[in-house]
Amino acid sequence: MNSKMSGAKFFAQMLQAYDVTHIFFMDAILRRMLAEIEDTSIVRVLGHSEKGIGYMADGYARISGKPGICMAQSVGAANLAASLQDPYLGHSSVIAFTGRHVAQMQYKNAYQEVEHTPLFRPVTKFSGQMEVIEQMPHLIRQAFREATTGTPRPVHVDVAGFTGDAITPLEINESVTADVVHQKFPAFRPRADASLLAQCKLAIQQASKPVIVVDRGAMISGAKEALKQFAIKIDAPVVTTLDAKSIMIESDPYYRGTVGLYGRSCTNHIVDESDLVIYLGSNTSDHTTGNWKLPRVGTPIIHVDLDPVELGRNYTQTLSVQSDIKSFLIDLSSEMEQLEHSLWLTYSAGLLQAWRDEMQAEWSRNELPIRPQRICADLTRLLPHDAILVADTGYSALWTGNHVELRHEDQTYIRAAGSLGWSFPASIGAKAAAPHRTVVCFTGDGGFAYHLPELETAKRMGLQVIVIVNNNECLSQGLKNLNIAYAHREEGRKSECYVYNKTDFAKIAQAYGCFGITVEKAEDFEQAFSQALKSNLPAVIDVKTEFAYQAQMAWLPT
Repeated sequence: MNSKMSGAKFFAQMLQAYDVTHIFFMDAILRRMLAEIEDTSIVRVLGHSEKGIGYMADGYARISGKPGICMAQSVGAANLAASLQDPYLGHSSVIAFTGRHVAQMQYKNAYQEVEHTPLFRPVTKFSGQMEVIEQMPHLIRQAFREATTGTPRPVHVDVAGFTGDAITPLEINESVTADVVHQKFPAFRPRADASLLAQCKLAIQQASKPVIVVDRGAMISGAKEALKQFAIKIDAPVVTTLDAKSIMIESDPYYRGTVGLYGRSCTNHIVDESDLVIYLGSNTSDHTTGNWKLPRVGTPIIHVDLDPVELGRNYTQTLSVQSDIKSFLIDLSSEMEQLEHSLWLTYSAGLLQAWRDEMQAEWSRNELPIRPQRICADLTRLLPHDAILVADTGYSALWTGNHVELRHEDQTYIRAAGSLGWSFPASIGAKAAAPHRTVVCFTGDGGFAYHLPELETAKRMGLQVIVIVNNNECLSQGLKNLNIAYAHREEGRKSECYVYNKTDFAKIAQAYGCFGITVEKAEDFEQAFSQALKSNLPAVIDVKTEFAYQAQMAWLPT
């Protein structure tokens, strides 16, 4: 039944109808709507930067399975657009609302106005303009429809008015109704054609060394249990990208570790030696495939994904299947007879165990200076059974992805798709989505410095994340290539390109009213982590690690 109300009230009630629990925003945007939020259960989270609140919405979406909402006024729109690159690349459902000057003020050098559409086009799957009040019901519904169907990616709606409030005072006569199916993603689960299932069955039956490569699409699909049953049915090892790391615990007899540029050498060997690769929810990127060197040229591939554009994008000899991953695994498992690959499983398990044996020295290393592998090994023991581990890009993802073992089914791992500094605000969003779970952020000193003021946000909102700072006083990942650049000359002032001053992040945390502690010896980390857990405050553990320590990259075929 329709009823008259202000656009602001209608906007707020529509968000409530779509089961939105948090809005992440920078002032000043949609103030009238934010005032009407008082009559809902939605929590308003005011941040300190547009990029910060965009990353919060991203972390919220990845953990909740619902679109994350972020908002900024016209002048902040460019900054907010920059924050959407990571959820775009990471296949995360984020809806961004921005303000824009009304039509009569366009093309007149209006204060702080630039054209928004070109900024958002590369990092969204839909970008629309809400010019009149009559568009509000349709465009809000369209935003949720776009954000939850197909491959999840960000959506943008530009609302008339510098702060988006040109039309919200106007009256609207419309019913507040949400499409319930679009409250979460994936909204729809298309199933594979029977003929394609039959071809997949035959290909798997003919393989003697199949391997299942699991990527983020399987996580989005919620395919954890279906994957286990499928692996058992075809008796094949499972490897994951970092984005699907938490789909299988480390001790599972079929799990063989993380694959690709940031993966494990043993795991890459397994894919290299396989005679059938089954990609589940993967865009077969350079990171996943080791710059497209894995698998070997000519290896048969089954590629399953929601997005038909990704199927066979980077490999020939691909059996392409458009399907929801969970549905595909359930359907194919029901068609398959029980297979047996005991020799292949034993051999691949041996490769993994040899790698683990090699790593033991670093995992138990007590010498100074501290190295990240030791901290990650301690985290394996210390993470609560339902913890969410949020990793930054670069070395932070490499260290945690390979050296933190997830041993409990309810543990979750997410990582940046590439944006340095993403992890801390994303962990705040993750905590908002899962307030009763322990959220741990692993980042470097360079990454943490991006969004330090969000410590105040976490403290003010009672979002108690634990930040572990791998503080090596530099940007160490780029040093290898920097050394190559300097190979023909004296070092000179090379340090200007990667070295930072010593920074006490524990004291900075304390200044924000948070818990802060410094760790200078590996054996002290466990107690520091325990104190952070018990503090009931956002916490920073500043771990002083070896300056410019270089990670050993995974083996790849030449």
